[in-house]
Amino acid sequence: MNFIIFDDEKRENFYPITLTRSTGDLRVGVLKLRQRLNAYFNIEEDKIIISTDLETIYKERHPEWKINEIVSEDTIFINSRTIIDDDVCEKIKALELNMALESNGEIVAARLIPQTKNVKDIFEQFSKCQGMETEIGLWQYIWQLIEANGEYIQKDFTNFFYEKDNFFETEMGITILDPYNIWLGEGTSISPGVVIDASEGPVILDEGAKIMPNAVIIGPAYIGKNSTIKVGAKIYEGTSIGPVCKVGGEVEESIILAYSNKQHDGFLGHSYLGEWVNLGADTNNSDLKNNYSNVKVYHYPSKKQVDSGTQFMGMVVGDHTKTGINSTINTGTVIGVGCNIYGKDLVTNFTGDFSWGEAGNFTKYRLDKFLETAELVKARRKLKLSEEEKELYKKIFPKEFTL
Repeated sequence: MNFIIFDDEKRENFYPITLTRSTGDLRVGVLKLRQRLNAYFNIEEDKIIISTDLETIYKERHPEWKINEIVSEDTIFINSRTIIDDDVCEKIKALELNMALESNGEIVAARLIPQTKNVKDIFEQFSKCQGMETEIGLWQYIWQLIEANGEYIQKDFTNFFYEKDNFFETEMGITILDPYNIWLGEGTSISPGVVIDASEGPVILDEGAKIMPNAVIIGPAYIGKNSTIKVGAKIYEGTSIGPVCKVGGEVEESIILAYSNKQHDGFLGHSYLGEWVNLGADTNNSDLKNNYSNVKVYHYPSKKQVDSGTQFMGMVVGDHTKTGINSTINTGTVIGVGCNIYGKDLVTNFTGDFSWGEAGNFTKYRLDKFLETAELVKARRKLKLSEEEKELYKKIFPKEFTL
């Protein structure tokens, strides 16, 4: 069977994180949404449908993938937002030709032989399938991923990582609780004084992860490939840290994507950080209101705050955003792509893409200066800011602002 994973228009619900990536590349637990779908359906070749504004950069980064390529053969199309488990997997596999699974009017999956090679037209063909209403869930908002992160670390450990022969054997000066609930990748380094407590959930240290002295990690937690946990860091349950990050201070129930740094003291809680984010020393965010009411969060499509339905919600930060030392960020704050924020005043509500300055007095970051800094940042990791990336950031840059 041919499988294609598709993004739909609800990608906008996950802005600013998905301004620069497919919905399928959102991480929850250990895996990204697309990776988890690939694993459940045993998909060996990545075939995806994504927005045309991301097509060029994805083809550059993943030349081996089939991106927005549709062929006329029996295909099951799967929404990248699908909340997958064994039962859902079987329901999708059982689809008959020209049938679709729907959830509250949204397509979860459809099986058909495409009559077009045009990406826009394929969605029209979905609507012509015989729809079957289902209770299968779809991810709707970024805070749902944060809230479910600990649960999915546990599920991913059980389904994809647990090996009875892969566990930590206690070494001198390192404290381990429940070693059979720990998975170590090749090349992991753990220094004296480290405490890893997996008694309430698994701890996964991926390949090349480095845990420096006196750090504490409480599961469920995931530390990505070649990431560093700094001296004395406190990593609490429900935290996923992607590859090549440097993290210190206190982190709780948060998701950090690749190449982002929070090296110093300061609290990060119930938050979602994109790539190439840097939080300055003693940056702190609030994740609980003083009156314990639900947190409202800025919603890009509607351009207003919406009720998250949860008491605990920190901040959402887009790619390449930086905060200065001693920055303080309020509950439920959304900060866009490419921002540079500093100053003593509390950052609240919503800070638009490419904002520069102090809270209440933002100007627009000059695009040429942003690209210059982004190039320097990537060069420190021996990477290059490609022309395709530059074009994407130019598209994101607010049209009403010029150099």
